Amino acid sequence: MKKVELGRTGQHVSQVSLGCMTMGTSTDEPTSARILDAYLDACGDFLDTANCYAWWAPDATGGESESLLGRLLRGRRDRVFLATKVSAGITDLPAARAARHPDGTVDWDAVERTFEGAGAAVIEREAEASLRRLGTDHLDLYYVHVDDRRVPLEETLSALDALVRSGKVRYIGWSNVRTWRLDRIRALALANGWASPVAVQVQHSYLRPAGADVPSIAGGELLDWLSLHPDVSLAAYSSLLRGIYDDAAYRESTPVWRAYAGPASEARLAAVAKVASELGVSGNQVALAWLVHKGVIPLIGPRTWAHYESIAPAFTLALPDELVSVLDDA
Repeated sequence: MKKVELGRTGQHVSQVSLGCMTMGTSTDEPTSARILDAYLDACGDFLDTANCYAWWAPDATGGESESLLGRLLRGRRDRVFLATKVSAGITDLPAARAARHPDGTVDWDAVERTFEGAGAAVIEREAEASLRRLGTDHLDLYYVHVDDRRVPLEETLSALDALVRSGKVRYIGWSNVRTWRLDRIRALALANGWASPVAVQVQHSYLRPAGADVPSIAGGELLDWLSLHPDVSLAAYSSLLRGIYDDAAYRESTPVWRAYAGPASEARLAAVAKVASELGVSGNQVALAWLVHKGVIPLIGPRTWAHYESIAPAFTLALPDELVSVLDDA
């Protein structure tokens, strides 16, 4: 797997990041270890987790992913670039669980009311907790998981900058944030000499959302802003939209599809199928390779070994220019 520069930091990371959200809960420890080992053997090094992963799993409260990674990385912490997040830890677990409905839908407004937020005291406390669970003395990248407008940006940025100056955090990032807020965050950080975001993490895939603009999905405005600010990299979660590029039956039944359904997505899916057929690969592999080709750092979050095996060939899948045009023109 090739390496790419993170923003303009001079720090190079693998062009595909391993999302570790389900590790320690729905992905058991032996499977997690097998996936991590295979990813490292493929020259991957960019690991992504969060202090809240995965509170929604049975008998979980959050922190399970970090704790498992801490065990799995003993003796080889120096082989990885480790990212985690703060601000979406749950303060009222029963209320958050009640907001998740049996049909798979979630009342996100109710869930967000239970988030810990991005105040200075939370950041300081949770950074220490993440360091402890991960068994490390520093975090390579520390994201604000969900933008918190209740707290002044000056407070959040100052607290993050203090962590950077102490050596406990190397770089900061933001996730699930609107473009105008990201621009303000960056400008405020630069004006005050504080650590500035080097990455933004939002949902982004080959398909384009059909509905209204939401802060958790990259829209045209954010993509345009990023093209003018190369010091901020785009790390894309849900890069394969839970695998809908290869499974039509699943696609029609999953809530993920609702944000993308429509003629434009049908045309793009047809383009993916055409390219996949010509290359003899899967649609998911094509979608991931396209993101890499565009300079995005996609996250993959395999829950099983079979999922990982089905995605891994895309790490080195090169798309010929003529087939990139097929995808771009759809």
